[in-house]
Amino acid sequence: MNSDVDVKDRAIYAGINKKTITNMYNSGTKEIVINASEDSYDTLVTSIEHLIEAHGGLDLQLAIKFNGVSVELNLNESLIVINSLAVKRAAIRGGAYSATGKNVEGPLMLTICKLFKVSEENYALNIVGGGKASYGDFEREIDFFLKNDKEVYKCEVKLMGKGNPESADAFIARESNIFVADKLSETNKTQFDSLGAHWIELRSKEGFLRFEEALKDYNIDYSLPNLENIDIQVDEILDEILK
Repeated sequence: MNSDVDVKDRAIYAGINKKTITNMYNSGTKEIVINASEDSYDTLVTSIEHLIEAHGGLDLQLAIKFNGVSVELNLNESLIVINSLAVKRAAIRGGAYSATGKNVEGPLMLTICKLFKVSEENYALNIVGGGKASYGDFEREIDFFLKNDKEVYKCEVKLMGKGNPESADAFIARESNIFVADKLSETNKTQFDSLGAHWIELRSKEGFLRFEEALKDYNIDYSLPNLENIDIQVDEILDEILK
């Protein structure tokens, strides 16, 4: 927790990662990360102290060796290190899933547009200016765009499990118009309906056909897909866009 340690690492050592702090405070500035890390560290240490008091016979020691140098940790220190390792593992895992998702989102939306025969003039992976949505100090690239002659509509793609608690909040923060997900809870759907936003649940049977409602609403020309040979169409489209 020393001041000469990078703020991202200080957060990990305190049992919390920077992305969690950003989601909690709608900001990831250095000052906020430091303050949140210090609060988390104090809470972590207090929790460990209470745990040790409640279980007087609890004992654990770690010996860490690196480049011939060895250090032994007492029970308090061992529990702090174990917690930090767990947080770091979760951060790495989350980053890997996020990277995989970003590689899939573009081809996914391109495939849906091509299935509906949407003109290339009416969609884009990027727009001039970077296509960023902001909320306070929070900023993130938009996943996909639909366009007509007058307006640009932001699409948020989230390949997540059912009931992700941050989905609607993220959608609002990014000022999006369409939410495309693998699975949505009924609460998610109600939230998006109340916002007057379009949502698409891909895992439900023919759920991607809800895309038609957005195209109608945004006055974008399209044709309904032929469902008889949909698998063949998807393979052909993927061969085209991934070649």
